[in-house]
Amino acid sequence: MTARLVAAFTLALLGMPLLATGATRMQLEVDAREAPRRVLHARLTIPVAPGPLTLVYPKWLPGTHGPTGPVSDLVGLRLRAAGQPVTWQRDNLDLYAFRVTVPDGVTSLDVSLDLVSGLPDGGLASPASLTTELAMIKWGQLVLYPAGAATGELEVEPSIVLPDGWEFATALEIATPAPATPGSIRFAPVSLTTLVDSPLLAGRYFQRLSLDESSRPVVLAVAADSAAALNVSPATGKQLRNLVREADALFGARQFRRYTFLVTLSDQVAQYGLESHESSENRLAENSFTNPAVGMLALPLLAHEYVHSWNGKYRRPDGLVTPDFQSPMRGDLLWVYEGLTQYLGHLLSARSGLWPAGRYRDRLAQSVAYYAIQPGRSWRPVADTAVAAQQLSRASRLWRSYRRSADYYNEGALVWLEADMLIREETRGRRSLDDFCLAFFGGNGPALSGPPRVESYAEDDVYAALNTVLRHDWRRFFAERITAIAPPPVGGLERGGWRLAFGPERNAFLQDIETWDPSATMDLAYSLGMRLNTAGLVDDIFPDTPADAAGLAPGMQVRAVNGRRWSASRLREAIAAAQSASDGALALLVENGDRFETLDLRYAGGLREPRLEQLPSGPDRLGASIAPRAR
Repeated sequence: MTARLVAAFTLALLGMPLLATGATRMQLEVDAREAPRRVLHARLTIPVAPGPLTLVYPKWLPGTHGPTGPVSDLVGLRLRAAGQPVTWQRDNLDLYAFRVTVPDGVTSLDVSLDLVSGLPDGGLASPASLTTELAMIKWGQLVLYPAGAATGELEVEPSIVLPDGWEFATALEIATPAPATPGSIRFAPVSLTTLVDSPLLAGRYFQRLSLDESSRPVVLAVAADSAAALNVSPATGKQLRNLVREADALFGARQFRRYTFLVTLSDQVAQYGLESHESSENRLAENSFTNPAVGMLALPLLAHEYVHSWNGKYRRPDGLVTPDFQSPMRGDLLWVYEGLTQYLGHLLSARSGLWPAGRYRDRLAQSVAYYAIQPGRSWRPVADTAVAAQQLSRASRLWRSYRRSADYYNEGALVWLEADMLIREETRGRRSLDDFCLAFFGGNGPALSGPPRVESYAEDDVYAALNTVLRHDWRRFFAERITAIAPPPVGGLERGGWRLAFGPERNAFLQDIETWDPSATMDLAYSLGMRLNTAGLVDDIFPDTPADAAGLAPGMQVRAVNGRRWSASRLREAIAAAQSASDGALALLVENGDRFETLDLRYAGGLREPRLEQLPSGPDRLGASIAPRAR
């Protein structure tokens, strides 16, 4: 018996009806006209049968790797049946569940609710998706549905009213005929699973750019907080079209009917990416298309989310395939779901021209250098960061290197880099991880009508597909690097024909982070042994370094450098000057709570930032991996 049938049978025994017989379609009407006030209104009509009923608010939203449904921002909840109020009571154990009793003779329940949006906190759980000029509508934050219903079979007919003059884009299909409500946009019925997987982008300042006009088209849809931000240059447009072509070359088939990059350009919403099967949320800084340094950092997000249409949506770890949005997800294979996607996203960024080769290498150098000294790797394997993803995503930035963070992304990517270089080395360049992607994620693609399909996989399926490319003990390979306490992840560099080095020259990737974002990290891990932001707030300290020996700790704020007011440039100048001092001393005045003290650091090694050096002999497999493939 499947999990869905078990749930339905259990609820039937408890007298909790799922839906009224013969009526299985919910209606959802969203009023977004007050989006500029950061509030959305929703009305639902839910078919029911008389008796006890539990309605639930989506908790485990796909792609967020945790119970992130923002139930605390659901307000104004009211239920009515046949025009009369119906009382509800929240479950005292499951705060996402609301219990009601449906009166006799009632076949549908009317539900009204509001969603209020806060200011951005940067996290996936933040519903900060609204500004005065744009909105990212996430349907899953605006619905209740009967507990126990399989969301893949529960049909919803959605509609929305937008502010005057706003345009929109979504993967949903517009329904015909036109809706009766003036100004309303009605969409064709879809399953609740598909609806939650199909966010809607709307805005006053809006632009569409076709990236591919084949039978499975790809479109870039952008909403911005200003008209000036919509300046997508011809060069950027070409790079994004290259991205689509390079993904075709990598995967061999598109596992979608059509695809829309939904892009917000705003500093007023939470900035992150979130994948869907036929679209993606790409929340970027307002100047991402007009400032080249910002674009260099921001636009590769589109490559990452695009890869997810194949890895994460079409092919999905079986622990992430659940019958509804209340069932917990298991993240033990996130090193495939996210780690491989991170590697391929960076690869496609280089192949498409979003990143020049030097920027790809600088990003790689930063990642390898960090994990070579990260103290958390001495006690916590990558696998545990995947299992504990829902905790780590909410953890403080302080002591991040000792605690570890979502390292299944970047360290996972380094493991996949080594797998790619190993295949290229053993086959003398005849095969690569590209062949695995073609076999595992390729195929003929879905039918041009109907929702795209999902094919789940287990860990053994990954190893079996890799063995069709190169016979190897892949289980042991990944166990030694993912599930065990592993040595520094430099194998991919060495097999690729490069090695990690340090020097005073700025790493372009780190320099761009530091210059465009005033809250960004100033990475001095490889000299003083600490990370702090450009306001002087210490984020992290690395063991057995000058900062550690001096007693610095995360949470302290540097107020002065050698007796002069703090600035990032002054600290860099002081580090350089200490090279010629007899004692290499640096005096930092720090604020720790309500106390001030001066800490003396001893360091004369000068500025050191990571970079890659090519080995004097052997093939450049790393360079071959980022060469364009599309014709």
